[in-house]
Amino acid sequence: MTVATLSIIVLAALLAATLIPGFDLGLGALAAAFILGLAAGVPANDVTGFFPADFFVLIVGVTALFAVAQRNGTLDWLLDLLLRLAGGRLVLISLVPFAIGAVLTAAGTLPAAATAIVSPIALGFAARYRTSPLIAAVLGVTGIISGLLSPLAVYGVTARELSTKLGIGLPGSGPVAFLSGGLLAGLVVCAGLLVVGLWSGGIPRGRAAVSATAHPAGPGATVQDPGPGTAAPEPAGTASPEPEPEPASGGGGTRTATVAAPAPATPQTRPGARGFTLLCMLAVVALSVGFDMNVGYLGLTAALVLQLVFRLPVDAIVSRIPWNVVLLIGGLLTYVGLMQHLGAFKQISDLLTIEGSPLLSLLVLCYIAGVTSFAASSIAVFATVMPLLPPLVAAGVSPVGGVLALALASVLVDINPLGITGGLILGAAEPSVRPRLFRQLLTYGLVSIVVAPLLAWLAFAWW
Repeated sequence: MTVATLSIIVLAALLAATLIPGFDLGLGALAAAFILGLAAGVPANDVTGFFPADFFVLIVGVTALFAVAQRNGTLDWLLDLLLRLAGGRLVLISLVPFAIGAVLTAAGTLPAAATAIVSPIALGFAARYRTSPLIAAVLGVTGIISGLLSPLAVYGVTARELSTKLGIGLPGSGPVAFLSGGLLAGLVVCAGLLVVGLWSGGIPRGRAAVSATAHPAGPGATVQDPGPGTAAPEPAGTASPEPEPEPASGGGGTRTATVAAPAPATPQTRPGARGFTLLCMLAVVALSVGFDMNVGYLGLTAALVLQLVFRLPVDAIVSRIPWNVVLLIGGLLTYVGLMQHLGAFKQISDLLTIEGSPLLSLLVLCYIAGVTSFAASSIAVFATVMPLLPPLVAAGVSPVGGVLALALASVLVDINPLGITGGLILGAAEPSVRPRLFRQLLTYGLVSIVVAPLLAWLAFAWW
């Protein structure tokens, strides 16, 4: 047995061990990386080099900024504004993260930065209106995926450049076809999620009524009881001590959430706090999108400025950073980096390679992309499998359809907890729902490995 094969078995054992009460997957992954490195002759310093420092900065910076925004009521104010713009319809509210994600990535925002912006909005709605955190998160990330193939987006640019470099003859309408294909795939997934959410009660039917002067509950504030079977927003800065209750199946009633009069101003909610916080958040978005600056460092800087200006307790911000999520994803990505170094993912790809017709060979490539992308960088995987496409195009596969199928097979499996996307989602969720959300995301990701490459191939291989 090779060390690469052993690393695959150990990864499966680590995931299975999450069923053991009290087992910490992040600690387990770091220990496994160290022991496997010893067995493979990889120095400990090299193993440490696989730790994703960029992920650490990203999630700490973004969650620190949104911790300030939640503490002073800015995030609640934004959610109320979006709710009023949607007429209170919770179905339309559920689509807001999808739309924001699609616009951000279509305009050229990197997927990680877009996820960092969209996740707190999506999970904020889920926490306030008791919608399904899984559906909220998947809708937001699906919107991000929908815009990834635009002419300005990272995947769209990579697809065109690699196609030109590899001699894949794309028609003049190729960029438009890429964007259309990505949007079509995203809208289909979005429609399916809405159907499932409405049928299961994960997305309540009806409207949520929020007063025009809604403020987060603070000291002395009271939240009116909206009545049996409904849910009021939780006070800002508090977490439910118990896991979120599962929405009742088929919840067809109208859900209302009416917030009482605002609480008296406190040092963290005094006049001007929300306006300045919103200005800082917009600056982070503008600088990360328009100037390709690191959104993690921008978030850290903005959070520090807000903390100093409004004299917020440091502990109130640092304690809200999801350190358990940082450990979880940091440990997993360290182990996955070692697996890549040992050639485990190449071994998986070799096992999936078979001889056949061009279309069947494209299906195999889609599965190679999907399986590898589950725990590795999707854009890196896409760039790796693209050089295998020209012979298939020469044998009759549509160049546009082939590129689309490979790209979507790579990105549709991104919604899982073993990467930066999953870490940002878990970091934005309420602490009480993270364990269950982790299991749901893992299940969704494992199912997507089987389903997504096949659907991408069925939809676009014939273009």
